[in-house]
Amino acid sequence: MKTAIVILNWNGAQMLRRFLPSVLANTPADQADVIVADNGSTDDSLALLDSDFPHVRVIVLDRNYGFAEGYRQALRAVGESYDYFLLLNSDVQTPEGWLQPLLAYMNDHPDVAACQPKIRAEHTPTHFEYAGAAGGYVDSLGYPFCRGRIFDVVEEDRGQYDSVADIFWATGAALLIRAEVYWQVGGLDGRFFAHQEEIDLCWRLRARGHRIVCVPQSVVYHVGGGTLPKENPRKTFLNFRNNLLLLYKNLPASRLRRVLFVRFWLDAFASFVFLMKGEGRSFRAVWQGRRAFRRMKADFAADRAANLVATRVDPIPEQYPGSLLAAFYLRRKKTFALLYL
Repeated sequence: MKTAIVILNWNGAQMLRRFLPSVLANTPADQADVIVADNGSTDDSLALLDSDFPHVRVIVLDRNYGFAEGYRQALRAVGESYDYFLLLNSDVQTPEGWLQPLLAYMNDHPDVAACQPKIRAEHTPTHFEYAGAAGGYVDSLGYPFCRGRIFDVVEEDRGQYDSVADIFWATGAALLIRAEVYWQVGGLDGRFFAHQEEIDLCWRLRARGHRIVCVPQSVVYHVGGGTLPKENPRKTFLNFRNNLLLLYKNLPASRLRRVLFVRFWLDAFASFVFLMKGEGRSFRAVWQGRRAFRRMKADFAADRAANLVATRVDPIPEQYPGSLLAAFYLRRKKTFALLYL
């Protein structure tokens, strides 16, 4: 079994200089090839790779395609000789022994299509990292959360999530997936550009009956927010737009209309909160995201129809059946474990 570890880089020379050595040092050459795909960088990333990492294969894309389409382009260029793809962010530190538990679990469990390691924050290594933690889930209204992180509450890692667990989605920061299955379900959707594209991919996997797991015996450390800071209005726009696209593309018809109706009012409330906090650009970004969703919706109709025809699992067991907002704000359940009490 051969693995392609593909790092998508955009203007990340500083991150490559800092973290690529750990990936190379702690990745056995007989198990995986490390490949950097440059997504149209305008900094000195390519010069750095040529001078400091001459033995690393580099795929040069002609422009910045975003995360989702960038990976589509890169994985096409990687070729068909690999059994697994491992999508790895450029700001991830990989300690010794990080890869083997992931590969071993996948090799021993052919029904598992994808997995992720446990992800801690590089800047606070005692705590989980926001974007991936110990595996991702969504609630009935499409809000994503993780074992170890709900909204802005990030838990300290005290070993409470050290068991292998089935999850709804695996983070794109460190996602190991079977190459054949990746292409069978259509891969990452480039129209998302960035944010929540891995949730869309994993939703398609789970709906078709594939398992996704977190393997916490593997641990990596992620900086996170390296491309867009959390408060960036562009990030707000992408998150609100893409979450609606995610729901439209994957949610069965029996629930879609009600969920989109509720989400309109919840998004309106979120925009009001931004306005009250003096974040006018984020207020506008919410409504720009909703308008973009309406414009793009027709382009996703065929994908939605195909996904519903291919669905074998509904409801998905890892989807939280209630409202995360109600559990978090009204019932004060602020950790993953408390949600299920």
